[in-house]
Amino acid sequence: MSDTAAVTRSDTVAATRSDAAAVARPSVRIDPRHLPLAVTIGLFILMFGAGSILFDGFFSLQVFLNFFIDNAFLAIAAIGMTFVILSGGIDLSVGSVIALTTMVSASLVEKHGFSPAVVIPLVLAMGAGIGLVMGIVIQYFEVQAFIVTLAGMFLARGLCYLISIDSITITHRFYVDVSSHRIPFLFDTSITWNVVIALALFVAAVYIAHYTRFGRTVYAIGGSEQSAMLMGLPVPRTKVLVYTWSGFCSALAGVAFTFYMVSGYALHAGGMEMDAIAAVVIGGTLLTGGFGTVFGTLFGVLILGTIQTLITFEGTLSSWWTKIVVGLLLLVSCLFQRLFDRRHLGLKREG
Repeated sequence: MSDTAAVTRSDTVAATRSDAAAVARPSVRIDPRHLPLAVTIGLFILMFGAGSILFDGFFSLQVFLNFFIDNAFLAIAAIGMTFVILSGGIDLSVGSVIALTTMVSASLVEKHGFSPAVVIPLVLAMGAGIGLVMGIVIQYFEVQAFIVTLAGMFLARGLCYLISIDSITITHRFYVDVSSHRIPFLFDTSITWNVVIALALFVAAVYIAHYTRFGRTVYAIGGSEQSAMLMGLPVPRTKVLVYTWSGFCSALAGVAFTFYMVSGYALHAGGMEMDAIAAVVIGGTLLTGGFGTVFGTLFGVLILGTIQTLITFEGTLSSWWTKIVVGLLLLVSCLFQRLFDRRHLGLKREG
């Protein structure tokens, strides 16, 4: 009996030590759901670090803030695109709606003497209205989002040329002041009002995506629209609102772009819908929907800004290298998403 008690006691001590060691060595495994975002943040840190090593003056707060200043309108458009892709859709009208917003703003302010206090709410309502119509056609007429938003892209761009085929420079004091005004920041740096608008929208989008019923429904639709319907979620209304939200964000991006360029032009924002999609995908949002974050999209925009700045600092490369590098990153992101999707499905089956 004494031998048995000794063996039992030793086993108990060994188990206690094993449990203590397990507590002392916490697991550092990353949740698979956070892996795409972690990769995106890691890629941004790697690129920014490489630029800091290669180029003098790259590692500075103002250079970092310039990523936001030069890409605030893209961040705004990409935030709207994030919700669309999360729901399993796509919106190809973004760039054209931005251009239309600049043209309508410039025409009303310069040629017709409208006040910016009237023009800005008007163009925001116009963008939301375009998104609303596209959402209704997609949902209730069961037309593919690709076709509907492609039609919206041609429509908005065509309306730009109906207004004017020439660039319209804005000389109104309000637009000029907003464009040139710098808001003081830390260590003698500064930001613009476009950055404030983009960050305010970012905070609102994070809240909407993660703390409202609308946001949870968007994720559910992207995961499985049929399951979302069976759960009793308001799928039709949410899908329409997703495209309305995207249209609003596109128009807001157009307002920011107007402040940035101080002009309206039918060729503004050409291909920006592709840049927005690239930022969302590089930021870790699955093209199939149901998975991703607005936070990741912000880092996707920062990565695009870093690429542009690296090429500018290098000095000898053509600006078209930006498109080449973004294309390669997009391809790698899609391949990574495919691998992640398979692994995620495998984990779900094992569970």
